[in-house]
Amino acid sequence: MSIEPAMIEAAFLAACRAELDAAKPGNVHRFAPGHGMSAAIFEASAVAAAPFIALRCAHVGARIWGATEASWAAAGMNTNLGIVLLAAPLAAAAEVAGDFFAKPGPPIDALRRALEAVLADLGPKDARDVFAAIALASPGGLGERTTHDVRSPPSIGLVEAMRLAEADDLVARQYANGFREVFEIGVSAIAAADPAVAPWPGLGPAMDCFLAFSSRFPDSHILRKFGPGRAEAVRARMATFAKHLKQEANPDAALALALGFDAELKGEGVNAGTSADLTVASLFAMKLAEALRW
Repeated sequence: MSIEPAMIEAAFLAACRAELDAAKPGNVHRFAPGHGMSAAIFEASAVAAAPFIALRCAHVGARIWGATEASWAAAGMNTNLGIVLLAAPLAAAAEVAGDFFAKPGPPIDALRRALEAVLADLGPKDARDVFAAIALASPGGLGERTTHDVRSPPSIGLVEAMRLAEADDLVARQYANGFREVFEIGVSAIAAADPAVAPWPGLGPAMDCFLAFSSRFPDSHILRKFGPGRAEAVRARMATFAKHLKQEANPDAALALALGFDAELKGEGVNAGTSADLTVASLFAMKLAEALRW
């Protein structure tokens, strides 16, 4: 079984758009801009990045560098580095997932096994390209390291470099642990989403996925920008919000609750951006598995 680049590209764009459709508190979405950005900028970045994410037989690093460069040209700022870092290995895995099918077993398991092989095969050029992409995007809160700084040529492998950052960066941790949180938290949250809530404006599986991450982990973007204390405080507030949202049976009231909390966090300059990146990756994994099924 093979999956064509057009299918991977379509799955990536669908995941990015589904995430923008969710009224994620503190994060940019279709219901409200924030942090000097709008949903249109993120969509333009996704459209620019998609062909590189889906580039047939390309190395992971080449996909990341091409997508980051294209996104930067489209938006003039870093909008989707975390998304690109997570999506490129998943796309590469989808190309070879047909070799990892086992009966019985769902396509998502084959994708996960293929991803393990992709991560194990990352080489020096992948590290060089990813370091260059991170340096170009220069994400908020990116500090300098005395060793293995992304602005210098890498002297270690990409997974090893990601392990150095995994304690404070949930995107880096995915490279170190085989995307465990994406599959076991994000994909699981999407699969368990209440189908009755799915049509509610601003809510549904993407929101459930975002809250599964933001209420469980101090967000890496907030941690880099404001420190661990603030990141943990926002995590606790996300958990309280998720509980209240689940108790709300009226779609309009639920959306109003989400937008109220959204405005509150944006007023504080707080953005759980890493939770949003992981949401896109989880949606992308699900959509790739659906494509593999056919």
